[in-house]
Amino acid sequence: MSVSNSLSTALTQIGPLRLAPGIHAQHGWTFLIVAFFSIGLMIFISIGQTYILNEHLHIPASEQGTVSSNLVFFTEILTLLLFMPAGIAMDRIGRRSVYASGFLLLALTYALYPLATSIEMLYADRIIYALAVVTVAGGLSTVMADYPAECSRGKLVAAVGLFSGLGVVVMSQGFGALPKLFVNHGWDGVAAGQLTHFIVAGIAVAVAAFAFWGLKPGIPLRQEERPTVRDLLISGFTQARHPRILLAYASAFIARGDQSVNAVFLILWGTLAGKAAGLEPAAAVMSGTMIFVISQVAALAWAPLLGPLLDRMDRVSALAVCMALSAGGNLALLLLDDPLASGGTVFFILLGIGQISVFLGGQSLIGQEAPLAQRGSILGAFNVAGALGILLMTAIGGRLFDQVDPRAPFVVIGAVNIVLLVASIYVRIRHPHPIPSDA
Repeated sequence: MSVSNSLSTALTQIGPLRLAPGIHAQHGWTFLIVAFFSIGLMIFISIGQTYILNEHLHIPASEQGTVSSNLVFFTEILTLLLFMPAGIAMDRIGRRSVYASGFLLLALTYALYPLATSIEMLYADRIIYALAVVTVAGGLSTVMADYPAECSRGKLVAAVGLFSGLGVVVMSQGFGALPKLFVNHGWDGVAAGQLTHFIVAGIAVAVAAFAFWGLKPGIPLRQEERPTVRDLLISGFTQARHPRILLAYASAFIARGDQSVNAVFLILWGTLAGKAAGLEPAAAVMSGTMIFVISQVAALAWAPLLGPLLDRMDRVSALAVCMALSAGGNLALLLLDDPLASGGTVFFILLGIGQISVFLGGQSLIGQEAPLAQRGSILGAFNVAGALGILLMTAIGGRLFDQVDPRAPFVVIGAVNIVLLVASIYVRIRHPHPIPSDA
């Protein structure tokens, strides 16, 4: 091997992960650090919102499930309209600029959210949040598909899952605990919530600057190779004619729906159980956040174990295994009556393992199947499917949470997992080979 080839190999490897040609170590490490913050900063809105509904706006407990699901429903209607334009922007403008701008939009969201004095003001702020979600989630998915060599795709997806899980734990457990800390130091409840959100906004600004500095600039194609905007607009949906891509879209539907149900209703379930037990709002939110953190710690511990499996198996077969794990984790909650019971930890561990499994399985499959030239647009359609999952799962889940049982949203997720498990087996048998790169 020549010296130049050896140097090229060294520059495109970080630890055990091989990176795609043209992706340097700086780009890879920057992406992992930015991934650490991406999902955590997006999910923090569920923790902050639960606190605001209880401490700032004093919404009755019997209405909080519906209010929370309505806010998410409104957000996902917007993201459905915005994910495809964001995907096109990724392909035409570049990943770095769009991804970094998303963190600035998150910063603006968290600067304004604790200033709301009514539910209507929360809806207005959710418009900014929707713009942030499509750019951050789209950037995360697209860069995750761009950066690995094919032999390391599952490992990089797992590494992103690990870093993202750590970020979720830090943002939820660390920064979610700040209101209680500030109240204990003499701040009133509203001021404590505002200061916490302002700190999170400052972190988002710092991450935006870091992402713009360290990610690879430009787009992964030469100017003459760029697809037209019209081609990009239709490519994401026309690629669904391939059963393996359609299955990946379905996995995004349930993975994002599962993620949203966990973030919204797991925290809310624990919070309301804490309030019923006589805890103050800040302490009750902490009790709800803790069970969510348990599930996320389980997820991040499981991610490195799952990554090698994704690289060794056909990725549709691996997705079938992931669907089975998620179905088991969600449906097992039928056996748990009190989320704060000492034996509940096992259930939340299973829930976290199932959630991260479907997320990583779907990301690995779409990353393999999406052609490079239309990758941003296909990932845009992939995220549209995820937005639909959030839209339907939270809309249905919020009403079931209030009117039937707090466990009902998780049962719905588990049932959909079983349907997609069967679909994965069917696709694996009928369409066993990956799509050619020029399809």
